[in-house]
Amino acid sequence: METKPPLPPFDAETAAKKARMAEDAWNTRDPEKVILVYTADTIWRNRAEFPKGQVEVKAFLQRKWAKELDYRLIKEVWAFTGNRIAARFAYEWHDDSGQWYRSYGNENWEFNEFGFMQRRFASINDMPMKEADRKFFWPLGRRPDDHPGLSDLGL
Repeated sequence: METKPPLPPFDAETAAKKARMAEDAWNTRDPEKVILVYTADTIWRNRAEFPKGQVEVKAFLQRKWAKELDYRLIKEVWAFTGNRIAARFAYEWHDDSGQWYRSYGNENWEFNEFGFMQRRFASINDMPMKEADRKFFWPLGRRPDDHPGLSDLGL
């Protein structure tokens, strides 16, 4: 069977690597790529939505990125044990009227033995902001290695 290293059980280094890989995937804003790290029967809670399986997750992500324009995300590991990682994140985006937001959240992830995420539970809050208050500045796509992370930015 295919694997998605790093594999559980996680340590500080492999948990951080897994979180950065998730961040990188989400920053592509490509649902076809993102769903490849989840099990076929993945279970999610994202705000008040509960997609199940890759097909529903893909549709969810398509709706998300049609609304959340110029999306840029940073993730940071909060805690880990065995096959689970808790991450915190923030992302910046604007809607089609030009209103900017910073969305803050926490995720709980559970991975199978092959390194695929089988469960993802996210709690997220959106804060409207002025464009001048943005902190995430890089070309769309992967966050450059030298761009500050959440703790460095005081978030």
